[in-house]
Order: sequence, then structure tokens, then C-alpha cells
Amino acid sequence: MASESLHPASAPSRRTVVAAVGAAGLAITLNACGSDDEGSTSAAGTALGKTSDIPEGGGKIFADAGVVVTQPSAGTYKAFSSKCTHQGCAVTGIANGVITCPCHKSEFSVTDGSVKKGPATQPLPEEKITVSGESITLA
Repeated sequence: MASESLHPASAPSRRTVVAAVGAAGLAITLNACGSDDEGSTSAAGTALGKTSDIPEGGGKIFADAGVVVTQPSAGTYKAFSSKCTHQGCAVTGIANGVITCPCHKSEFSVTDGSVKKGPATQPLPEEKITVSGESITLA
């Protein structure tokens, strides 16, 4: 009588299981940290406001669009993300040529979004806008 081996089907090794669990965890982590195109948080074509709403040497925050529009000099309009580059707080103030973050008091230039006072070390990302007559829209 021949002896037949009655071993169960090959089960995955402990090493295989640990590797699979680790790979799944890494995939979940990377997906959670994935890019949501933070450089541009707003939809192109969104009407923001009128040029008369933007004071010379200052600006206006369009919180719903995630954009700050400034007028550094007469007739020159710039737009930046309203998300502070330090820890992602929404900026809330514009005065004396600076955009201010309330969380840690970082200040950014209305002219080019550069850091005037830290703790932020990176400028506000520039957003593209179109000015047509009195209308300002996201490009």
C-alpha cells in the first residue's frame, strides 16, 4: 500500500503575509498623502470679483476660491493661494502691503507672495487670473 501524503494545500509563509500587510499599509499611506494638486486649488473660469474691489497696495481674500487677489500698483493684479505655506492655515488679513496668516503670524508680500516674516519659508504659490475690463476670473 502506497503512502499518500495528506498535506494541506500550501499556505502562505509568515514572511509573505507580513510583506503583503506592509505593502497594503504603504499603499494606504501613500494614497492618503497623495497629491490633490495643491498648486492650484481653484477652478478655472471662476469669477472672483471686480477690479474696483481690490485696493491699490492691498488686496482681497476670496476664501471660497482659495485665492488672494492683490493690486501691488495701480492696474497691476496678482493672485496667490490663500493657504499659508507654513502649516496650511487660511490667510485672513491684508494690510500695509502684506498678507498675514493668523496661525503663526507669517507675512507675505502683496507684490510677489514672498515671505516677509516667518515662520513660513516658502512663498505663497501664484495663481493665474484674467482681468478683462472690470472682471477678475481664475485663468
